[in-house]
Amino acid sequence: MNLSKCIDAIIEAPIVTSFTRVGYESRKRLDEWTPLEEYDLEGKVMVLTGATSGLGRAAANQLARCGASLVLVGRNSDRNESVVAEMIEATGNRAISQVAADLGHFDQVRALAAAVLSEHDRLDVLIHNAGALTSERRDAPDGTEATVASQVVGPFLLTSMLLDRLADSAPSRVLTMSSGGMYTAGLTVSKLEMPAHEYKGTEQYARAKRAQVTLNEMWAERFGHLGIHFHALHPGWADTPGVDDALPGFSKIMGPLLRTADQGADTLVWLASDAAALESNGLFWHDRRPRGTHKVPATRRSDTTERREQLWSSVSETAGHAPSLTDRKGSK
Repeated sequence: MNLSKCIDAIIEAPIVTSFTRVGYESRKRLDEWTPLEEYDLEGKVMVLTGATSGLGRAAANQLARCGASLVLVGRNSDRNESVVAEMIEATGNRAISQVAADLGHFDQVRALAAAVLSEHDRLDVLIHNAGALTSERRDAPDGTEATVASQVVGPFLLTSMLLDRLADSAPSRVLTMSSGGMYTAGLTVSKLEMPAHEYKGTEQYARAKRAQVTLNEMWAERFGHLGIHFHALHPGWADTPGVDDALPGFSKIMGPLLRTADQGADTLVWLASDAAALESNGLFWHDRRPRGTHKVPATRRSDTTERREQLWSSVSETAGHAPSLTDRKGSK
């Protein structure tokens, strides 16, 4: 192990140093990161969900400054239009548009995919960033628990429907913003959706994020040969409106150590921009380095081949769309 990897491992071991701005600042200096503003993304078409606030908006701002053509996705059309106008004014990049869609509403996901396919003849990067943590169970229109619908099934459906365009634009990228919270959850299918009587928002969120990371690996295994590079990542602990709303106590206590939204979005923008993302597939990243997906034996034991297959089948069935292994244009 070289010195850089050794120091990084020391930072990674205690979660507090790794997930806070301490880890970000230390690794930025340690690895002499390429500044994000040096990337030229002109001509690259990118779709970014959850783009109107927090990490998504921070990422969109930076991608816009680098010249990318952006499709911003948020649930409210008026809010989306306001963000687009503000972003164009701030960056001078006029190649920014929006589509209103709730990722937990599968008809809206299908309409989103249709709009992207109609308006863009290529798709270089698809970024799944939309996410929220709620204290009480809410259901999507089809009855699926809302966190699972919007953060697991909806992204799966959107990726499936845009798979052809991503393949035709290869080398392309599909990036999923997960959470370090997934380290606390094992892989489950039968208990992926928590019932109302025992619902805990943080646990439901962690289960969904674990499923996201597992599916990212499976997408890479099944469709990486098409020239699509699938990567998941976590941002560490960042000071965003979502964290303030969902975990006010945590936000207050950790405030001085929390990352800024720009710092939390750094690796997402880097993965969307740097050639390093095209050198591997199916990895889980934090602070521009691949990381393990398990920190304790219990979650590792839950991650079985049988359970992975069950997850893929279950999500495909709920989404109503299963991309074919033999014909990417087909569905089973």
